Amino acid sequence: MILNPYLNFAGNAEEAFRFYQSVFGGELFIQKMSDAPGTENLSEHERDYAMHIALPIGDGQFLMASDCLDSMGHKLIPGNNNYISITPDSREEANRIFNGLSADGEIEMPMEDMFWGDYFGSFTDKFGVRWMINFNNQN
Repeated sequence: MILNPYLNFAGNAEEAFRFYQSVFGGELFIQKMSDAPGTENLSEHERDYAMHIALPIGDGQFLMASDCLDSMGHKLIPGNNNYISITPDSREEANRIFNGLSADGEIEMPMEDMFWGDYFGSFTDKFGVRWMINFNNQN
């Protein structure tokens, strides 16, 4: 099984993913709304929204997203009901990812050794996406 988180944004998916790319690296795949049939009636602004965007973040794993279209009745309601959980291969990589993604965001729990034995931290990034970084110290 492969888990590929899929996010929705309110017109700034490309901006968010260029930020994520600065942390993870990789090549972005971006398909605009204007590439889809039947979008000729969208405003020029919405035609430039991301219909689908993907960033490789591991072997066969991608972080993916699209922008919501207000004109089509899609309403983005950010919530606290999901996180993206990342399990890096080292403490150093855990720190690099945590520091990169949490820049200008809100740290919920700083990276620390936890009672369950792992090195863990959580935060909300500057785009409202919640992340957990969890390195297993036993490795």
